[in-house]
Amino acid sequence: MGQNIFVILVGFAGGLAVGSGFVAFITVLDIIPRLTQMTKGFAYIPWFQRALVAGVMTFTWIDLRGVIFHFPQIILSFFGLFHGMFVGLFAAALTEVLNVLPILAKRLNMAGAILFLLMAMVFGKVTGSLLHWMIYIPK
Repeated sequence: MGQNIFVILVGFAGGLAVGSGFVAFITVLDIIPRLTQMTKGFAYIPWFQRALVAGVMTFTWIDLRGVIFHFPQIILSFFGLFHGMFVGLFAAALTEVLNVLPILAKRLNMAGAILFLLMAMVFGKVTGSLLHWMIYIPK
């Protein structure tokens, strides 16, 4: 009984630590306001926030329960598309907040080619997401 209580307390403390770090990350870097600024969706800030919380809660529960979904490839394509859009917007917001692209372009002597650098990142992410979601690799 004592061991179970200890495991529960350690799991709860770990969840609080990770959750606090995630909230600090999202808050300090102003991820939601940057996403709304980039998508011109200022009226939808509460929806972005709700979607973020709902996604974290839902997929944490799914991961902890070990749920496995068996969907046809066409449905997985849509999941991959939306996943790629989210990760792309998230990465764009991070690079915008941290000014990664101007620093990287300056260090690579590509200051005049920031658009090409950005497009290479976008196409790389899209290609990687499509390959990940559409090609089955048996284990």
